[in-house]
Amino acid sequence: MTVPVPVTSVRETAVRTLRAAAAATGQLVGGLGTAVLALGVLVLLAVAAVTAPAGVGLLLAPAVLRALHALARSERERLSRRGPEIIPPDPPPTRLRLALADPTTRRELRWLVRHATAGFLLGLLGLLLPLCAVRDTTFPLWWWLVPEGSSSTSIGIGIAESWPDAVAVGLLGLGWIAIILGLGPGMARLQAGPARRLLEAGPDTDLSLRVAELTATRAAALDAHATELRRIERSLHDGAQNRLVSVTVLLGAARRMAVRDPAGADELLERAQSAAEQALGELRAVARGILPPVLADRGLAGALSGLAADCGVPCRVAADVPERCAASVEATAYFVVAEALTNVAKHSGAVRASVTVRARGGRLRLVIEDDGRGGADEGGGSGLTGIRRRVAAHDGTLRLTSPPGGPTVLEVDLPCGR
Repeated sequence: MTVPVPVTSVRETAVRTLRAAAAATGQLVGGLGTAVLALGVLVLLAVAAVTAPAGVGLLLAPAVLRALHALARSERERLSRRGPEIIPPDPPPTRLRLALADPTTRRELRWLVRHATAGFLLGLLGLLLPLCAVRDTTFPLWWWLVPEGSSSTSIGIGIAESWPDAVAVGLLGLGWIAIILGLGPGMARLQAGPARRLLEAGPDTDLSLRVAELTATRAAALDAHATELRRIERSLHDGAQNRLVSVTVLLGAARRMAVRDPAGADELLERAQSAAEQALGELRAVARGILPPVLADRGLAGALSGLAADCGVPCRVAADVPERCAASVEATAYFVVAEALTNVAKHSGAVRASVTVRARGGRLRLVIEDDGRGGADEGGGSGLTGIRRRVAAHDGTLRLTSPPGGPTVLEVDLPCGR
């Protein structure tokens, strides 16, 4: 017995196919733009190589390398906006001697050659195929306007002399559409493949260095954990514990005075109640410091919006976190933003600040930026060392850019696995 296919299922499949083809076309055309730039950088690289014996190429090499690194960075950002994020490697060198031995530069050069050739051709197809599809599909509507003897198809083959010829050209246009729908996503993946393989932080790091890095990360995690325990112990000992001792003393005194001085006993009970309320408030503050309840109630985006609203400097939050991350990662992101905004309000002299949060490809990326005076220093007691330790505990990365005069940009990258 034949099972009928639901109409809604067919409609949803058609919509998904159209959206995938449109996204692929956009990615191919965007890749064509960077491929043209890659072709230009490749020409400059060839000129520098040819003129190297005369000394001109040696002078051009740093500029060409900077252009290569900038183009690779732009391609990472472009592809990260359209799919899984490409984690960038450490900044490569621009000095020629160091660049020749740098694995990141070599990978970028391999990508440059592939993108300037195959990527350019695929991007050109991504641009021309929709134009051919529109032109040929609509040809039956205006074929009679074409001068006699002119080609009727977009590929320059055939002459339409009658309505059947015009309809045949329209059918060719439908063929172009079928090619776009069927092959467009694969072409986009083929164009983006070299960049995703070669521009991401690769496995070129020596295993011994990775072991040393993990050892340092574990030590930082243990250190951060011990620091956090000391902070909690100090908060409990100096705050809530003292308040509770006061409550105990006051209640004992009130019980002894209850018979001979009821009015004095009432005053002591009122003071004991006030101390108990203060102790409860301090216990709640300590609990929020361990794991803020707002994260569970409103999620990371809502919690960061609350931090921005309480910041002493006008702050804008842009959050794109489709799914929840691990609780420890969200807590780290929350404390990083809280500490950073505290620094902005206290030390930067900024007029405005912004927080950008984006989760892609299993990574959570935070960017906190302000327009203050700059000059932030991890050794200046501004809490940046604590932020770095928290981030390192999750095997994340932190990058601080704060030139004198500003702006200050703090970038944090965390794995957001559950």
